[in-house]
Amino acid sequence: MKVLIVADTEDKRLYDFYRKDRTDGVELIVACGDLKSGYLDFLITMVNVPTIYICGNHDGNLIKEPVPGAECIENKVFKFKGYTFAGLGGSMRYNPDARNMYTENEMRWRAAKLAPKIALAGGLDVLVTHAPAKGYGDLDDLPHRGFETFNQIMNRYKPSYMFHGHVHTNYAMNVKTHMVHESGTQIYNAYGYQIIDLPDK
Repeated sequence: MKVLIVADTEDKRLYDFYRKDRTDGVELIVACGDLKSGYLDFLITMVNVPTIYICGNHDGNLIKEPVPGAECIENKVFKFKGYTFAGLGGSMRYNPDARNMYTENEMRWRAAKLAPKIALAGGLDVLVTHAPAKGYGDLDDLPHRGFETFNQIMNRYKPSYMFHGHVHTNYAMNVKTHMVHESGTQIYNAYGYQIIDLPDK
């Protein structure tokens, strides 16, 4: 199952210079935050497959005005073709008045409330977040620091994949777009876009 993951920037290869062959075979779009509703609407129209998304730290409008034709999986579990996805958007809190920003304790509480839904679904295959996990593709500054909570989720449920955004590849030298967590989870930074081939279930 091919999955198109996107985050943070309107990639010209998918927008201004879209070609259908770039997304041939894609069966699901997963948006990892900080993308305009119009861009997601364009992708939904052109690729014409189910789309799920979570909110980034700059996505307050997506809560008020959900993306037509897409499903927000914030604090939810979503099943598709044998895979169970769970979404936890937002970033580390660096602005006390902003929405979609959380302290570590707040994110841990969100994860705790999500746990019964994961248990009811029979486990977790794909963790979808905006921010990275601490120590895995994050940066030292507070706005781009990852959550330890995500490490705990991966160690507990051992999902096959984690998709995130937030850390742009031009923010620092050697920003990695693919890493392997200590739990074995394959971590992908969706900045711009990537197409990930998940084994069929």
